[in-house]
Amino acid sequence: MLVSLNWLKDYTDVNVPIEEFCNRMIMSGSDMETCEELGTGIQGVVVGRIDKIEQHPDADKLVVCQINIGEEEPLQIVTGATNIYEGGYCPIAKHNSHIPGPLHGQPKVEGGVKITKGKLRGVVSNGMMCGPQELGIEDKIAPYISKDGIWMLPGNWDEHLGEDFVEALGLHDYAIDFCITPNRPDCLCMLGMAKEAAAVFEEKMTYPENECEKTDENASDYISVEVRNENCLRYTARVIKDVKIEQSPWWLQKRLMAAGMRPINNMVDITNFVMMEYGQPLHAFDIRSVAGSHIIVDVAKDGDKFTTLDGQERDIYADTLMINDAEKPIGIAGIMGGLNSEIVDDTNTVLVESACFDKNSIHRSMKKLDMRTEASARYERGLDPNLAEAAADRVCKLVEMLGCGKVLNGSVDVYHNPQKPVTISCRVSKVNKVLGTEIPREEMEGYFKRLDMEVAGEGDIMLVTPPTVRQDMKEEIDCVEEVARLYGFDNLPMTLPKADTVGTVSKSWALRDLTRNLLCGMGLNEIQTYSFSNQKILDNIGIEEDSWERNLVEIINPMGEETAAMRTLLTPGMLEVLGRNYARNIDRVGAYEIALTFMNNLMDANALPVESYNLSLGLYGKDEDFFTLKGIICTLLERLGIKELEFTAESDYKVYHPGRCARILTKDINGQEVELGIMGEVHPDVSEKYGIGTRAYVSELFFDVIVELSNREILYHQPPKYPSTSRDIAMIVDEDTLVGDMEKKIREAGKELLRDVKLFDVYRGKQVDEGKKSVAFSLTYRHDDRTLTDEEADSVHANVVDALKEAFQAVIRES
Repeated sequence: MLVSLNWLKDYTDVNVPIEEFCNRMIMSGSDMETCEELGTGIQGVVVGRIDKIEQHPDADKLVVCQINIGEEEPLQIVTGATNIYEGGYCPIAKHNSHIPGPLHGQPKVEGGVKITKGKLRGVVSNGMMCGPQELGIEDKIAPYISKDGIWMLPGNWDEHLGEDFVEALGLHDYAIDFCITPNRPDCLCMLGMAKEAAAVFEEKMTYPENECEKTDENASDYISVEVRNENCLRYTARVIKDVKIEQSPWWLQKRLMAAGMRPINNMVDITNFVMMEYGQPLHAFDIRSVAGSHIIVDVAKDGDKFTTLDGQERDIYADTLMINDAEKPIGIAGIMGGLNSEIVDDTNTVLVESACFDKNSIHRSMKKLDMRTEASARYERGLDPNLAEAAADRVCKLVEMLGCGKVLNGSVDVYHNPQKPVTISCRVSKVNKVLGTEIPREEMEGYFKRLDMEVAGEGDIMLVTPPTVRQDMKEEIDCVEEVARLYGFDNLPMTLPKADTVGTVSKSWALRDLTRNLLCGMGLNEIQTYSFSNQKILDNIGIEEDSWERNLVEIINPMGEETAAMRTLLTPGMLEVLGRNYARNIDRVGAYEIALTFMNNLMDANALPVESYNLSLGLYGKDEDFFTLKGIICTLLERLGIKELEFTAESDYKVYHPGRCARILTKDINGQEVELGIMGEVHPDVSEKYGIGTRAYVSELFFDVIVELSNREILYHQPPKYPSTSRDIAMIVDEDTLVGDMEKKIREAGKELLRDVKLFDVYRGKQVDEGKKSVAFSLTYRHDDRTLTDEEADSVHANVVDALKEAFQAVIRES
């Protein structure tokens, strides 16, 4: 929000140095970004009147002007400008004058430009007529009338001929750029910032006049308004007849330029001036273009098109709030008016719109249409509906003051649910406790009253009623902030927070850290890969078309085809790392990655994507095999508190070799089977695509599931008092018999006396028939309450042998 210090002084008298003003406003909570001094760098430029214009004798595009600068002899200047006219007033840079520049069509020169007299095609030119850009005014705020060159001043300047241009036009000013936070839309205007300044410096506040003379005709005779959508909180319309479109007076143009806006014509300038003054956006329609003299506020239909004031045809979405007449749309509510109803030079009657729209509705439309205007910037923060009528009246008052139209009596005002002030109960003791101060109640009341808030109540209780424009004031803590601001943040005592809180981390964070330590201890190195993926990557690893891994989150504006989506798996990144290391002749690699994966929400298509942590493991090298990886996984999961694991063969997952792949399962607290991930030897075709010329082993675990099932609570048991006994057993079974199934059957048959089962040998050779294998286990038996006898151990062991024979047609292998 650009604040002109001179404009601010129209409402409150703040007579302090600019440094003090800025510092105290900052310490009261008004964050400042920049403070620019205006009107500097101009020397020797005066106000002049063009008395005579003649054609240059030797140049078709040049004219010779005689300029009256209040001296006996006129000043002769040659120019090529096309927008000048006899009797017009403009800035004149005399001989040896200095301007900020740049000159028209030339780059800006550091230190400005010195103007001297010279000759143009043989004719003496004793200076230069200036445009606003040459006097350091940015093109985006230069008056519209100067767009073709010279800055032609509005009104009569005879009393100032020859006077210093900066002094005559009052250009010396300070433009302070305040960064207004989203909760303070009331400060996005001059009155709001003036109220802040008045409160900070304890000055009186003067509000502008907005009362107009009464007329016989009523606005309701010319226009009617119908609000069909609840997102229009209020719609106020006033009508102005006998409008004369011309330049605004200089005082009005100057205020707009200092606030960063370009003067256009009197009607547009008045609405912009009031928007900057009150913070209430307004719009003026040529009433001739309002079909049926009827305004309808309603949402658009999807697929509608509309041409805005900037000449662009835009696609309008179904929930966009529109201003319509009886036949067509004439404006996008809260954002921009339409080209079909703009004010033109022969406009005679004007409809002034002053409305309030729901901030969420305007924000959605602004985002979808990719349109951000001064009006939408205010509406999206939320405006006070009670401003609408006062702002419309102020427009009418300015029209009356400028004599550019006749204001009709009354207005058409649709306001179904008037907003009323809310009273907040605030405790003096609470304010002092939060701030660490001892401010008396009387002083606090003074702060609130300086901010236009009413205070009632007695003793410790203050009943504070802020004006409706302060929509950020809702709770007691908001009152505390107001006291702190005006007391001065720099005056608050410095204390350390009183709390006994201890920093901690989440279970997931702690287990991720533990996993990193464990895997590094087992010789693996951590890697980090890109989070991007695409369908081609999943094709390379053989993922089926209908699998869940294909549920990629597509990126709207990807950097390229390879980064068109977010990954659902970490395995492709791990394979790429293994392939890169193999290509660089690294003999052995052991790596892991803990990272997020992303997937569309299958339960709710409108919900945000689901993010979950996965753990990827990968290795290759001499002596590395399937069981190396299995050992790493078992050790890791045991340390993470998951001990009962089951590995089941998997032959259909094409990432892995069909005979050397296993799903990793466990059970939750309810006994339900849960999959933790998958592991195995990488399929040769996949290895070839990634340039891995040796056997590689990879696993992908669902780390969030591991975190959920993890139970690292340690239960201590008394060491066993009684000895254990062990029995070895070697069984010949079919080649396709799973060792895991055999171990499960042993544990079932061994019941409570079986303490441990260890596989110590799998043999295939001359002593075993083809298609068979020998599997040997070591079984440990023990009783917790007494010494186990050989007869008891033999009986249980026999049950185990019988169970294996029955389940797997196993044959005891003779030594």
